[in-house]
Amino acid sequence: MIDTRTFRSLVLAAALTRTGQTLLRVGPPGGRERWERRNHAGRTVGLYAGPAAALGAAIAAGRAHPAAGFAVLAAGACGAYDDAAGDHRRGFRAHLGALRSGEVTSGAVKLFGISAAALVAGSFMKERPLDRLLAGVVIAGSAHLVNLLDVRPGRAAGAVLALGAPGLVRAGAGAELAVGALGAAAAVLPDDLGERVMLGDTGAHALGAALGAAVVAGNRRAGLLAHAVALVAAARHGDRLSAWAGARASG
Repeated sequence: MIDTRTFRSLVLAAALTRTGQTLLRVGPPGGRERWERRNHAGRTVGLYAGPAAALGAAIAAGRAHPAAGFAVLAAGACGAYDDAAGDHRRGFRAHLGALRSGEVTSGAVKLFGISAAALVAGSFMKERPLDRLLAGVVIAGSAHLVNLLDVRPGRAAGAVLALGAPGLVRAGAGAELAVGALGAAAAVLPDDLGERVMLGDTGAHALGAALGAAVVAGNRRAGLLAHAVALVAAARHGDRLSAWAGARASG
């Protein structure tokens, strides 16, 4: 049973996301062309959902734990930089390979920026050094995981709903952090599935960071370690995971 505070966070995240998306669509800063992209099917979609979802999830997360709200907002900001730069290389290997060659890609900036923010958030959410490190890995890894799944309409938002729903079973900060991601994802899902908007890196990373923060708040060391190992494995096989998600969406 969701308590009143958690329910309010759910409604807040959904309302802020929906309102923000509408306002951005009506008056996109810098002109509509800056906010339009071509999706996998060649249709024109707007990036309005990403910043709106990031803001909605960050504010809801901040109600439960300010450090979590910071991590979500930072993940969204790093994703927004990547969206604006337009570097479509995917996976750690591609960006780290470019970095070794002297090229600092927007993806590398995103990787290190989100990782740093996640470690900062983890240091405030946990007390012991190892737990803080694991918390940072979980938050950053979750942000990366949701972005890996963002290969087809509704894929990332649907994954957030599926992964975040079990967190509602537990009361407390973990559930309140989970509903921030759930409310924002639910608010954008209809337009995402309808191929009118897309989350982009901004929304996918922010929602993933919110899920990661919920895991951190709801688990002790053993749970953190299990999640961290799974997320590192997912990152290691990111190309296969994205290909699987794309195949499942089109199948």
